[in-house]
Amino acid sequence: MENFVPPGDCPVCGEHVEEGSASCQSCGSCPQSGWSEDAAYDGLDLPAESFGESEDAVTKGKSTIKRLVLAAALLIGVVILFVLTKP
Repeated sequence: MENFVPPGDCPVCGEHVEEGSASCQSCGSCPQSGWSEDAAYDGLDLPAESFGESEDAVTKGKSTIKRLVLAAALLIGVVILFVLTKP
């Protein structure tokens, strides 16, 4: 990958790099960064974990749904008891 010379397709993102370009317009890889896949995201201060929702966010969403279902069930139960015990 480090021997790439424009013109051609960027070895990192696959976009076409014009002849004489100093870097890929799409991902920013260049001869100084070695046209490496890590160079596209290097220096962005991104967390080590991958993009997308973390496991905590997924678990948090599921627990919120469980709480809402439980609250709705309790409310329906109270309404039914109120209606059935009304003289």
